[in-house]
Amino acid sequence: MVKIIQKLNIAIIFGGRSAEHEISVISARNIIKAINKKRYNISLIGIDRNGRWLFCSEEELLSEKKLFLENKKSKNAMIIPYTKKEKFFLRLGKNNKLIDVVFPVLHGPFGEDGTIQGLLKLFNAPFVGSGVSGSAICMDKDISKRLLKEANIPVANFLVFKNHQKNNLSFNKIKNNFSLPFFIKPANLGSSVGISKVKNKNEFNKAIKKAFSYDNKIIIEEFIKGKEIECSVLGNLNPIASILGEIIPMHDFYSYEAKYLDENGAKMAIPANIPKSVIKKIQKLAIKTFETLSSGGMGRVDFFLTAKNKIFVNEINTIPGFTSFSMYPKLLEHSGVSYSKLIDRLIELAIERYNEENQFKIHR
Repeated sequence: MVKIIQKLNIAIIFGGRSAEHEISVISARNIIKAINKKRYNISLIGIDRNGRWLFCSEEELLSEKKLFLENKKSKNAMIIPYTKKEKFFLRLGKNNKLIDVVFPVLHGPFGEDGTIQGLLKLFNAPFVGSGVSGSAICMDKDISKRLLKEANIPVANFLVFKNHQKNNLSFNKIKNNFSLPFFIKPANLGSSVGISKVKNKNEFNKAIKKAFSYDNKIIIEEFIKGKEIECSVLGNLNPIASILGEIIPMHDFYSYEAKYLDENGAKMAIPANIPKSVIKKIQKLAIKTFETLSSGGMGRVDFFLTAKNKIFVNEINTIPGFTSFSMYPKLLEHSGVSYSKLIDRLIELAIERYNEENQFKIHR
């Protein structure tokens, strides 16, 4: 484990252009409240919905008015690669600030899909979470599910369609593949944004239109009746799995509204009330999923568990929510890793991976 001695300069990047913008802001607020200010100097960068990078104060971030997004006088954030000691600069006006580690808290596209990770990789900057390939793979439900199947990890049956095929989609043909109900999802999105549970033809047409409004590729997936189980994974080369939690939706399914808008939208059972033998199987599957999809640092693996204790992997989130009601930090807290210690560990893991990767030759 890396021992952090001197005070590190951490840049937290949040907001972003995706439909999960608001959740990212809430996650960043909770990280700021929990992070140990005695160990870190914090720089905050808020990305607005148009993609503008703005420096933000802690007061602005914690304000309900979200001034970092509304204040046109906010200074643009500039990132400048810097080769001395393999560090890089953040620039605010004429001031330069050396940064040790970047903590991306960007959920969904343009943040969780390998884009910000690629930029930081070019800058040779240590950053929290999965690398470029792991982020991109896990964001794409089509690719990730195919890789999981290849690794003999059970997933629900699914079909994939691209935008140019949408006019040829037939409700009757889909119904012949999957019994009702079934799910329609954008392939590249999280937080249940754009997801519909389809029970009839009218809902089918609306769901297709909705999913394609978020992505040019969609997933149609069979409905698995059972418990929704989640497991947090933490680590790089030897990741650990947390205790398990169960999501009990009060809505028809665990929708975006149930997750973030309705305080009574879902209940959480921590630990999940399932047999010990099944718990161990799910924890092993969580780690296998994490490693199969080239994840690193952190990940929350979501499962379905049927009445006959049959396990299916639903998906993995490489930048899971860090809100006060998010499962990822809650499960680790119940496993003995407090919110503040979790942030410390994620920063340590970012430095560990950076040091490991920089041992390899890049020139002949």
